[in-house]
This record gives sequence, C-alpha cells and structure tokens, in this order.
Amino acid sequence: MSTPILICDDSGFARRQMARSLPDEWDVDITFAENGEQAVEYIRQGKGDVVFLDLNMPIMDGYQTMDVIRQEDLPCLVVVVSGDVQPQARERMINLGALDFIRKPIDNEKLTSILTAYGIYSGSSHSTGSNLRKVKAQNEAKAIAHNTNSSNKAPVPLSSVRKNAPEISLEDKLDACREMVNVAMGRAGENLAQLLGEFIDLPIPNVNLIESNELSMAVAEINRNDSVSAVSKGFVSEGISGEALVIFNDTNSQNIVELLKYPKSHSSDGLALEALMDVSNILIGACLNGLSEQLQVAFSHTHPVLLGQHKGLSTLLSDNVQRWGKLMAIEIGYAIKARNIAFDLLLLFPGDAMTQVYARLLDDHRDAV
Repeated sequence: MSTPILICDDSGFARRQMARSLPDEWDVDITFAENGEQAVEYIRQGKGDVVFLDLNMPIMDGYQTMDVIRQEDLPCLVVVVSGDVQPQARERMINLGALDFIRKPIDNEKLTSILTAYGIYSGSSHSTGSNLRKVKAQNEAKAIAHNTNSSNKAPVPLSSVRKNAPEISLEDKLDACREMVNVAMGRAGENLAQLLGEFIDLPIPNVNLIESNELSMAVAEINRNDSVSAVSKGFVSEGISGEALVIFNDTNSQNIVELLKYPKSHSSDGLALEALMDVSNILIGACLNGLSEQLQVAFSHTHPVLLGQHKGLSTLLSDNVQRWGKLMAIEIGYAIKARNIAFDLLLLFPGDAMTQVYARLLDDHRDAV
C-alpha cells in the first residue's frame, strides 16, 4: 500500500526538488501544498502520513502549521525541510513535535538515513502500488500544467513529460531564483545568529525585475526611514556579477553596538560604523557563499565600501548600478525582534548576469519540473 506523502513549500521549484529527492524504491502517493493552511487540510483528509514541511511560507508558516498539527493531534510524522537552519529554529520545531530537520538544498543520502532511522522507509525495493518514478512523472506533468495537487489519473511517462515540456516561464525562473536566495539567506541568518547569540527572523525573499531608474523608488518602499546607513560589496564570477547592499536604519545602530558588546574605546559613531561593517561582512559573505555553492561558481568579492552614514536613500545607490538598465532586485529583511533591530540585505543583478543565473539553474529546474 502506498504511503501518503505531503510536501509543503511555497516554492514549486522546491516542492519538485523534494519529490525527486525521495528514495526511488519508496512506494508513495505525493500531494503538494503551497502553504500551511493547505497542508493542514490535506492532513485532515489523510493525504499526509509523512509531511515534509518548509518554515518560511505565506498565509501559514511552518511554525503555525506545526502548532495546529499538535493542537489537533493530527496523525502525521513531520520532517522540517528549510533553508533556516538556526539552532533555535530546529529546537522550536522539535519541541512542537517535528521528527527531524533537514537543511536545503537536500542531501539525498541524509534524507534516506533519517527516513530509515525513524522506521518511515525500510529500503525495500518491493512495492504493491505505483512506482515512485511514475508518481514523480505524474506530478511533474501536472506541475507543467500548473496544477500541483496529485490525483488518481494514469501516470505520464517521464520521457514524454520532458520531451513535450514548454520553455520555462519567467515566473518559474523567478521562483527558482527565489528558492536559491532562500537557501543562501538561511546560511547568512545562521552565521549572524552565531555571531550575535540571538534568533534571526527570516522573511520570504522579495524578488523583482525592475529598471535601474526605478531602484530608488523600490528601495524607498523597502526602507521608509529618512536617515539610513549602507555598506556595499561587489561580486563577480563567470559572467555573473552584482552588488550587495546592507541598509541599516540609523535608529538601530546603538542596539546593534550593544548586542555586539564592543569595548567603548571609540566614539559612538566609530562603534556604529564598526558594527555596521562587521554585520554587513557576515551577511553578505555567507549569502554569497550560499549562492556560489548552488550556482557552482566562485565569486570574487570587492572590499566592502561604506556608501554613507545618516543619509537619504537616494544618495546611497552607486552610479554603476544606475547604469545597468534592467536589473533583478532581491530584498531580504532580517530582524531581531527581541532587540528591536531590523536591516535589509539587497542583492542586485544586472539583466545580462541573470541570463547566466537562469542558465545555471536551468538544468536543475528542468529536472525538477
């Protein structure tokens, strides 16, 4: 008898990657959910004996979903699959009843080991229902048709799905980029949490294609403070270039200095600058390392540059960025709610660089669609 599997993630790219990571011999029936609200309903319907649950999602996130599962005592086993790998996130979900926690991108061997350790998967190659490869092909065909929920229709051969697959849409490309940044964002959050000893609230990355002359307006929407400080760092590798900016509200500066516990050997402005540079280096470095691993490139970084302190946003954007024409702007709003601290990481890619990013994601995306 097939095991009902529920994969809950707001990214279609991530959902299909998760489905392809399951052991090939496992006899399963897969259902996809885009958020926790859908997931809870599917579990109530008996479609999720085993649930693979993301944390950062709209409508109902992973924490809220796990809380409902516990309150209603829903019959399912939950494995968290997330880019947020902070110890506090893992501890919180385990305390809510999750079995284990897997880091994105998924290590297939580790996943199989976890499933085997908890007795969820026996490793048997014998199945009485549809083979997982056929189930995956069925779901892949439906994903192309923009229907992510599994049904009882006859499986579609995988070769036929790929042969007849249309060109990947811009929406799918942006989804793949968002998931790539989601993983890199989690690495940066983990490093920052270790440095500061605080839990970092991670958002869903905001990805937009805009004209460079619209950037000031877009950044103003992100950060509405009249006075901010910002650090910039350029990066380049194999045709992929860009600029990363960390934007701080000036009202946060003193809170960050206190959190870092710097000795008071400098002026308040000097300490604020040191804190700004240190936090920026951690965030940008860890995020770019996460992107490098997924794109399989080695970025060369420029030295961090202070774009300005206590200035308006319009003066902080470099002339280089303003000349890019069309660009991709990816905004990540980090927060330490316990300390009333918030700052934004902005990743900017010129249009020609995005062509290379799409090309490097394309093979994985075709495999996952």
